[in-house]
Amino acid sequence: MTSRTETDRTETVDEGLVVEELVVPATMDDDLELVRAFSDWLAVSDAAEVAVHGLPELPWTPAEYLPMCHEPGSPSRLFVVRDDTGAVVAAGAYDSKTEPGTTNCWLSLGVRPDRQRQGLGTLLADHLEQLARAEGRTQWKTYAVSRQVGPGTGPGYRQAPTGSGAVPEDEAAVRFLTGRGWRFGQVNRISRLQLPADPLVVRELHDRAATAAGPGYRVHSWTGATPERWLDDLAVLHTRMSTDAPEGDMQEPEDVWSADRVRESEEQLATGPHTMLTIAVEHVESTTLAGFSQLKVPEDPSRAVMQWDTLVLREHRGHRLGWLLKVVGIETVERDFAGRPSIVTFNAEENRPMLDVNEAVGFVGVGSEGIWEHRD
Repeated sequence: MTSRTETDRTETVDEGLVVEELVVPATMDDDLELVRAFSDWLAVSDAAEVAVHGLPELPWTPAEYLPMCHEPGSPSRLFVVRDDTGAVVAAGAYDSKTEPGTTNCWLSLGVRPDRQRQGLGTLLADHLEQLARAEGRTQWKTYAVSRQVGPGTGPGYRQAPTGSGAVPEDEAAVRFLTGRGWRFGQVNRISRLQLPADPLVVRELHDRAATAAGPGYRVHSWTGATPERWLDDLAVLHTRMSTDAPEGDMQEPEDVWSADRVRESEEQLATGPHTMLTIAVEHVESTTLAGFSQLKVPEDPSRAVMQWDTLVLREHRGHRLGWLLKVVGIETVERDFAGRPSIVTFNAEENRPMLDVNEAVGFVGVGSEGIWEHRD
């Protein structure tokens, strides 16, 4: 097991391979060797995924990804496998909440495409799973991207137990995870909206959604830090993401957010080259937020906008608020961040209400990812 001390962060294994835990740089201006090692980790992780889904929008730049490694309350631990030349040939991550008593965690790994089928994935998976056991984590989850586009039915497909979505049986990740005793639980559809969107379609959908919502709801939007008046409400919405969003039968423990945690998270994300755009809808009678949608807009206008969380509280569903949040987000991106090529979003295949609005406004499925679980 790799130690977390500065003097012993590696484990030497057979055939000149070394498993090493990285010291994650604080910023991109940190020690050059730390930044280079982090960038090499990300390059291998991204290359492994692109080799499957082939989508040019999804790889991160190091500056974009680094802030997410320092999420307050859940910092990432990053691992690499190096060969006898010192090159990174596999990359993995271990993410968990630091709050005492937390039982769940998230594992990920990728092997450089030219070094696959050589046991490197098994080596790194053994290491990550051993770490999870050592920390007493009993629910592990992982996200495995897929080339699959569309529902996928019949022989050759693994159907999700939710009844919505599938992944090809012959994909390496499917065989790998099945062989290690992981259970396939859910499918996320990856969808892309080419920008600019059809303005007539967006306007019509906006008008229909606003009519359905009626005068009982009011839309707000902001970039960057959340206004003080909405901090507590946003904390509630983030918390409810862990209980109200579709998870199949893989429910995780409630992830409680506070106003302080919201602010700390925003401050950390703001260190990257992007702007967080928030669209929220207020329930006028109670003067509280009923839903929100966030989009991460890169500073580089040639890069895709990434849809972040979207949620309407259960008690406020049935008023087309999800539609309203989605179209106002699109309109705001096109007005305030003109020139971005696309918006990319991930949605659970069983989340038909959100897929309906995506399809209506012009999102097209371009890939998927399987969500897998291991109960230890």
